[in-house]
Amino acid sequence: MSETDTAVIRIHPADNVVIARRQLAGGTRLAGENVTVRGLVPPGHKVATRAIAAGEPVRRYNQVIGVARCDIAPGSHVHTQNLEFSDFERDYAVGADARATDYVETPAQFDGILRADGRVATRNYIGILTSVNCSATAARAIADHFRRDIHPDALAAYPNVDGVVALTHGAGCATGSEGEPLRVLRRTLGGYARHPNFAGLLVLGLGCETNQIGGLMEQEGLRENGLLHTFNIQETGGTRKTVEHGIALVQAMLAQADRARRQPVPASRLTVGLQCGGSDGYSGISANPALGAAVDLLVRHGGTAILSETPEIYGGEHLLTRRAATPEVAAKLLARLRWWEDYCARNDAEMDNNPSAGNKAGGLTTILEKSLGAIAKSGTTRLADVYEYAETVRERGLVFMDTPGYDPVSATGQVAGGANLICFTTGRGSAYGCAPAPSLKLSTNTALWQRQSDDIDINCGEVVDGAQSVAEMGERIFRLMLETASGRRTRSEEHGYGQNEFVPWQLGAVM
Repeated sequence: MSETDTAVIRIHPADNVVIARRQLAGGTRLAGENVTVRGLVPPGHKVATRAIAAGEPVRRYNQVIGVARCDIAPGSHVHTQNLEFSDFERDYAVGADARATDYVETPAQFDGILRADGRVATRNYIGILTSVNCSATAARAIADHFRRDIHPDALAAYPNVDGVVALTHGAGCATGSEGEPLRVLRRTLGGYARHPNFAGLLVLGLGCETNQIGGLMEQEGLRENGLLHTFNIQETGGTRKTVEHGIALVQAMLAQADRARRQPVPASRLTVGLQCGGSDGYSGISANPALGAAVDLLVRHGGTAILSETPEIYGGEHLLTRRAATPEVAAKLLARLRWWEDYCARNDAEMDNNPSAGNKAGGLTTILEKSLGAIAKSGTTRLADVYEYAETVRERGLVFMDTPGYDPVSATGQVAGGANLICFTTGRGSAYGCAPAPSLKLSTNTALWQRQSDDIDINCGEVVDGAQSVAEMGERIFRLMLETASGRRTRSEEHGYGQNEFVPWQLGAVM
């Protein structure tokens, strides 16, 4: 039995593993590698191209992804049975690979919604935020009154309004009245309250919760006006009166919200949150580097991209410090990683307790391997700044926001920071959306696209198939970003995803 070089992907000449394009049977001869496969190797998984001694580093992307836990023969499947995490010295080389951005002379444009205060929206919603979980049911009842699938005529007179959404959560009480957990929750809610994709907003509470609306408004510098109303169930007189009052307030805002019109704006007004979930062995080969190529284009056109998921850059952070614009930026990134190490220690966890079961089934073995592939989403541009969770992003270019790796929590922080579009790569198949920001999903392999195209917006598996280069796919993604920002609906929007995926990061004890 024989195979051509197309059976595997070699990422770097110095690597001692290659990646299977498809399932490889034992006895398959990899002519270009001069090696014969030993046993079954699933698609996306690693094959040793030479003998690797126990304790020797295994290299992918010309980076260490772990060490051999036993001797590995050429042609062997390299995975959890013979590869393990091992810490190693990183060469942080701050700023060594940072380079000035080569901006384009004529930036691209998209059809955005220009708010009166100069902010630019990609969607036009009315939102309902809750201060506490206790007001979630009332908030959803208000939003449900305007659901087009339940009440087709509710918004018929307001074609320029994308919908009314309730973003509820499980926090807001049983926590300290001071300190980081409450500050972070309020910062997240404040970021959503200011988000340009909301033309109008209600903030609904119960009345007796720790997260008092007045405290939220004060911390975040928010003020009530004709498009921002606050009230609570206890003062309004119970659930029924609260729902009726909320519906009336939304009705009063709809006409003004409907006046929004799209107009050409430069791509510099686009802020894209970068996510990967359900990653596999192809993520770092196809969708993530292709998204990275799109990020490089976005930055050249003056836009902003937010890389996040701190536990999923662990072990690869040196690739980002090397691109840091200043030593201060690198120090901020490393400080967040030290915070995470302490956070894990306090909660009896470990930073290398990753990848997930699905990641491993897809071919990823260690957090080092996963992180290197995840960082590929950031492209090659310099790292301009580092932000804490849900902080407002003010710097343009590539930035980093400290978030967990859990996608809904991570993306919630990015949107709070100002992301008006999310790009989400997946190899195993993720079902996700993110109101009020549209979310594009990118598959890493064609098999996923064929199986779950109902949830995927673009198939980056064409890179693995050899039909498109990373650069060509990056150009396609960039153009799709602009089309989506201009109003083109994503698959997740068509399915109604977005309200349940609002998940603020809950820190600290729940008492």
